[in-house]
Amino acid sequence: MAFASSSRESHVLPHIAIFPFMAKGHTIPLIQLAHHLRRRRLATVTFLTTHGNAAFVRERLSGADDTAVVELAFPAGVSGIPPAVESAEALTSMASLAAFAHAASLLQPQLEASLAAMEPPASLLVADAFLYWTNASAATLGVPKASFLGISAFAQVMRELRVSHDPVPALLHAGVDGDGNPATFTVPEFPHIKLTLEDLMAPLGDPSSAAPMMELHGKLAKAIEESHGLIVNTFQGLEKPYMEFWNNHYRPRAWAVGPLCLSQPASSSPGAAGARPSWMEWLDEKAAAGRGVLYVAFGTLAAIPEVQLKEVADGLERAEVDFIWAVRPENVHLGAGFEERTKGRGLVVREWVDQLGILQHQSVRGFLSHCGWNSVLESVAAAVPLAAWPMQADQPLNAVFAVHELKIAVRVHTSDRTMRGPVTSEEISRVVRELMLGEAGTEAAKNVAELSVLAMESILARGSSWKAVEEMIDELCAPNMCAKVEASKEESRDV
Repeated sequence: MAFASSSRESHVLPHIAIFPFMAKGHTIPLIQLAHHLRRRRLATVTFLTTHGNAAFVRERLSGADDTAVVELAFPAGVSGIPPAVESAEALTSMASLAAFAHAASLLQPQLEASLAAMEPPASLLVADAFLYWTNASAATLGVPKASFLGISAFAQVMRELRVSHDPVPALLHAGVDGDGNPATFTVPEFPHIKLTLEDLMAPLGDPSSAAPMMELHGKLAKAIEESHGLIVNTFQGLEKPYMEFWNNHYRPRAWAVGPLCLSQPASSSPGAAGARPSWMEWLDEKAAAGRGVLYVAFGTLAAIPEVQLKEVADGLERAEVDFIWAVRPENVHLGAGFEERTKGRGLVVREWVDQLGILQHQSVRGFLSHCGWNSVLESVAAAVPLAAWPMQADQPLNAVFAVHELKIAVRVHTSDRTMRGPVTSEEISRVVRELMLGEAGTEAAKNVAELSVLAMESILARGSSWKAVEEMIDELCAPNMCAKVEASKEESRDV
């Protein structure tokens, strides 16, 4: 008998502990997973975080009053980490990210004490792959551990194949062709995919970050391989070839359980219970006027220089399209008179916004994005095409996937063809107009609308992601839970 059925009959649900890496982009999908598990009565959940991140977590777990939140004390005085920093958003480089991941490992004794004290005992620990050290904690306590992967299956497979084939020396030697285009590596297993040196090396950040990031990537890869399972925020209709390739060639088994953004009830979104935000009312006015709007946001981790943001502002003004821009940092200066000159046509928002809510608004027709995986998934879920401007981490590979394979995006090009190079206002204007008014944008909109239907189907009853969550729990939690049920029955007989 399947575990999902037997647990309902015995009124025993598995108890899943969830521990995200301390960054909003890593935390949000795991909060969405927690909502998914409790709403479908698949598990009870305990969510682990640190004191400095607890308010953010609790607000987004609103409505899930039966989900316990355990707060850990982030270590102070760690070399390379500024005082009072508990989230990766406050870091300034990829090298700092490696130091931050090390600092998080000092939470290990607190995690083990929290897991040991849980009642009922944890049936499964789901931890972000960046928390590579949690494998040892789970093993010490006899708790199965699943790694959560916050990137696409495509990016993860390409990373593994980069290690296998090591094309970097050949790409370095080849340089550029006669037209100045960078040399490409044709992936043998997927010959339609061609990657540049920038696509492969940008995830490591600037050259000074390469060594610590390579070391961190090695720890992540080992942690994933030694986990009992791999949870991927994707769906079969989007990444089936890469999910199948992973499960045929690597371990552990991976489950596609997304897009998790569609699993979170609207009532748990920030601000859902209060007054409608002013920026949503602004979008309502655009919809009533029949105006299409471009949404602009570059995530929470990328530190974009003010001079570059001024180029973005100038490009948006040149493009003459309606836009809403979620600006970070809040105090950045976008150029003298920019907001006044674009008033009515554009809206700059300097606060946390409900990105999925914006993308799902009927007036929004395009998204100028850094191509973080959460943003790509939310665009797909909302049927909004992308202007892809990758900057670091997995974003270059996501952009390759979105532009060349899914064909749901147009590419933003830097002046020097590197990820860290500048983008001119002319390029911003060109890409924005192409996305919102051109043929490439029309084709991208058509393709993303088709994927959006598949995304919704995947999370509906008996959809591929719906079934994957049940299969994962059945495989990873069943042995422990069945043993507990039998032990409980034995105790009852003895009494």
